[in-house]
Amino acid sequence: MFERYAVFYTPAGALAEFGAAWLGWDSAAGNWTAHEKLGDVDVAKVTATPRKYGLHGTLKAPFRLASEATQATLETAMKSFAARTASREIGPLALRHQNGFVALRPEETSVNLQEFAATIVRSFDRFRAPLTPAEIERRRRARLSPRQDAQLLEWGYPFVLDDFHFHLTLSGALPASAAEPVMSALAPRLMPLVANPFILDAVTLMGEDREGMFHQIHRYALTG
Repeated sequence: MFERYAVFYTPAGALAEFGAAWLGWDSAAGNWTAHEKLGDVDVAKVTATPRKYGLHGTLKAPFRLASEATQATLETAMKSFAARTASREIGPLALRHQNGFVALRPEETSVNLQEFAATIVRSFDRFRAPLTPAEIERRRRARLSPRQDAQLLEWGYPFVLDDFHFHLTLSGALPASAAEPVMSALAPRLMPLVANPFILDAVTLMGEDREGMFHQIHRYALTG
């Protein structure tokens, strides 16, 4: 039993291997890894914040299980969802410093992707326990808009639906001056591994252990 669960997109193959080495955590194997060496970049420092998640894109943010739900019922629902859902092409990804951190982000907004993410948020919300007052207060420190605050209360996370922006996180908070050398070092190693167009071909059920590290419970291929 994990402390919390989440639905992520996680890559496979060479991109997943690079992501594990870059972040220092292989969520598929549940192992710490040696950091990728890239010039003068202090990789351990740059990646300290996102390390616990592994390389991922959030689709349904971490949540505690509802009292009537179990990991087994969640796994069954994930398997059924993947079997009836097709993969999604979302165009090329770009390496960007945006919202204060470095990530791979779609070059253009995709209605297809937005609808896909919204479907996941809605489909698996029945497995989510209500937020505690402390959790709500913590999220509200981000100075949410009225719409985001309403989404926090309804869906357990503020950045969903029209406020969702898909990204594969590669750093913690960095000023632009620090982000530029990181991206310059990353680009020649990372970008050849990123498919163009990028295809979301799976959804991954994740579990957070007691130490706060996220593990891949199962990566479900989208075969619908």
